[in-house]
Amino acid sequence: MIDFEEELKKFEPSREIDDAEDVIYSRDLTDLMDILQEMLRDSKS
Repeated sequence: MIDFEEELKKFEPSREIDDAEDVIYSRDLTDLMDILQEMLRDSKS
């Protein structure tokens, strides 16, 4: 049987996942809310 506590002690996060997270979080992406706010500003002008 698997000893989950022992397996958790041996766990090491993947370096590639950490690198991917850094890239994703460092990007300033336009989301739907940004687009809607810009459309509202344009419609008021």
